[in-house]
Amino acid sequence: MPTLPESNSPPPAERGTPALTAATTAPEEGAIAVLGRIPSGLFVVTWREGDADRTMLASWVMQAGFAPPLISIAVAKGRDLLAAIDRGTSLVVNILGESQRPLLARFGRPPAAGEDPLAGLPVVRTADGTAALAGTTGWLSCRGIARTHAGDHAVVVAEVIAGGMGSGEQPLVHVRRNGLRY
Repeated sequence: MPTLPESNSPPPAERGTPALTAATTAPEEGAIAVLGRIPSGLFVVTWREGDADRTMLASWVMQAGFAPPLISIAVAKGRDLLAAIDRGTSLVVNILGESQRPLLARFGRPPAAGEDPLAGLPVVRTADGTAALAGTTGWLSCRGIARTHAGDHAVVVAEVIAGGMGSGEQPLVHVRRNGLRY
């Protein structure tokens, strides 16, 4: 997968902003608390590996473009989703609604080997067979088109291929207790 092109913006020093160095990258306590106050949605990302459904709980997803429609997803390095995206596997971003808070415990941990992470949940299948959770606020079928690494996460840019409206309820919004943990 190609990495994102380098920015055409001038270096920080030319913009009047001090460049970050190793000595300035550790945020102070106040900044850590404020980072945690940035609200985000909660999402279940699904994909297929062979005939098995795979899932991951995500909180850092946002729209990233209009034409074509794009989203960005921050994924911790080493997660299986990154290898799947590198193989060209499509994914579905399921937007959890307010009433789906109980699903957080289910998807907040990887399933045991051989366990079907979607067992007992109603799903619909996209054109390529990826599971979309029925009853969510909605879902987006996507394919990764670029990624870049920064810190302990990769930011994946994915093109939206299809989508479906679900329950129409308000999306579940998450605010963390501190900016250095999920």
